[in-house]
Amino acid sequence: MRVKICGITNSNDALSAIEFGTDALGFVFAESPRRVTKEQARDIIAELPPFVSTVGVFVNEKKETITDICKYCGITTIQLHGNEPPSYLEDMPRFKVIKAFRIKGEHDLETLALYKPHAFLLDSYVKGVMGGTGTTFNWEIAKKARKFGAIILSGGLTPDNVKEAIRAVSPYAVDVSSGVESSPGKKDASLMKEFITNAKWM
Repeated sequence: MRVKICGITNSNDALSAIEFGTDALGFVFAESPRRVTKEQARDIIAELPPFVSTVGVFVNEKKETITDICKYCGITTIQLHGNEPPSYLEDMPRFKVIKAFRIKGEHDLETLALYKPHAFLLDSYVKGVMGGTGTTFNWEIAKKARKFGAIILSGGLTPDNVKEAIRAVSPYAVDVSSGVESSPGKKDASLMKEFITNAKWM
């Protein structure tokens, strides 16, 4: 099982996550307690060993800004967490693209058919919050979403429920942020280790 630790804000958390076996690190460039500047992200990424994927998280951002930030930091995968239309993804050919959707109900899956990202990230819908809510949603919906492509399961995952989530959905990957934090933007090493171990138990 592939694991992404999102909302990385410092090199200590990044290196600990890698030591514990994470596959990807997420850097938030949108309004959030976990937001980083491109300078901060570049400095952290410069310390990483090879073979670790880095993901830039953006919300309704201009394409030129995304390109500039990712080139500056060395990021090759982008996660679009806003209301970007399908055509937006087609205009970003140099990147691997994850398109995030906040799920309220099964009817939300109809929109997925319009998009062709490299993977879909399914998160919980909380009014006025674009992500990192710590809230789960109906995993049966996520299971049905697999027919549209690779699914990254997010939303309220913790060390305690990640095994159950993986059994229920069989996703391509799992994504966690607030579920392994001691405070917003600061990861708890023991929680990260437990989460990654539990996600990769098979």
